[in-house]
Amino acid sequence: MTTFQGLAGAAWRKSSYSDGGDNNCVEVCDGFPGAVPVRDSKNPTGGALLIPTDAWSAFIAGVKDGRLG
Repeated sequence: MTTFQGLAGAAWRKSSYSDGGDNNCVEVCDGFPGAVPVRDSKNPTGGALLIPTDAWSAFIAGVKDGRLG
């Protein structure tokens, strides 16, 4: 069974793949086994998605090699 402790007090950081400006920024958290919490930096109280680590890794690989535009 997986225990989820919640994201209250989580240390969010802007993804290095965001453009670094005020627009189009996602924030991620480290240290959640099996998942990567992701949220919109413009709406930090609007909720977060928990992306399975293998799916997140595949997404990042697609960004790096240009498969996702």
